Amino acid sequence: METKWLEDFISLVETNNFSRSAALRHVTQPAFSRRIQSLENWLGTDLVDRTSYPTRLTPAGIVFYEQALEMLAQINGARDMLRSKRAAAQNSIDLAVPHTLSLTFVPKWLTALETDFAPINSRLMAVNVHDAVLQLVEGGCDLLLCYHHPRQPVQLDPSRYDMLVLGRESLRAYARCDKNRVPEFVLPGTRKAPLPFLSYTNNAYLGRMVELILGDARPPLHLEPHYETDMAEGLKMMALEGRGIAFLPESAVTRELKQKQLARADNNSADWEIEMDIRLYRERPSAQRRGKAIVGRLWDFLEQRQNEKAPRRRVPTSER
Repeated sequence: METKWLEDFISLVETNNFSRSAALRHVTQPAFSRRIQSLENWLGTDLVDRTSYPTRLTPAGIVFYEQALEMLAQINGARDMLRSKRAAAQNSIDLAVPHTLSLTFVPKWLTALETDFAPINSRLMAVNVHDAVLQLVEGGCDLLLCYHHPRQPVQLDPSRYDMLVLGRESLRAYARCDKNRVPEFVLPGTRKAPLPFLSYTNNAYLGRMVELILGDARPPLHLEPHYETDMAEGLKMMALEGRGIAFLPESAVTRELKQKQLARADNNSADWEIEMDIRLYRERPSAQRRGKAIVGRLWDFLEQRQNEKAPRRRVPTSER
């Protein structure tokens, strides 16, 4: 059994609505429903009465709700107790980061911070976007670094969480270069000859970005799925083997583009790409949860640097 199943079930009891709970848990409704079913399978009994609307618990679900609250409290209490004993942790920054950014953005970012700010002891947790957000919400990390797009936002309460934009990332189509150093596949393809498509799984954040690209594409793209994974690095390796077109973050293919192993497969068109923010989040310090001093100093440094780079508004002569 996974802890997140308990959290999902408790959320469902509190909202009485699968869609609302799925949104609060930063997961699609089908994925949320599967996790509730996984919990039921593990317990060997139904917790939710699916013959009624709105959502209602079975007698077993009513009994298990109290048990779930108690189990989760015990688990979190044990975790907090153990973490409080890690004196060295006060000088270390725990980062929750999606897999792609952990390989492309984080190494260079930390190296630059060592030069501009100070040496940093860090612990990185590379997970998917959903689990990275949960790490922050549940107190499992100090900082969350992730992608963000207005049409697929990371929904964190701005009254509780601070945010900084650290950069921008472009997601585009790439394919292997042939001996003439041109891409072997080029968008848009045709209805009769669709292009082999290396795609993300449905629960991958970048997969949702690709869905936006495909939905907005004019003219439409003709692609035939050939391979699927939730990691950009896996799609890149398949693209390097010449297996098809993959939509990849620009930072993930910098070396391959320079060495002419991969090339843009979109005729350099901006119609088939999307830009995302690279954002950093922290829980805002409070009297109850002050946070680590090292995290506060780093945040102040990054915030000051961002303010210095922000363009200043020119004051009209009439206002001087």
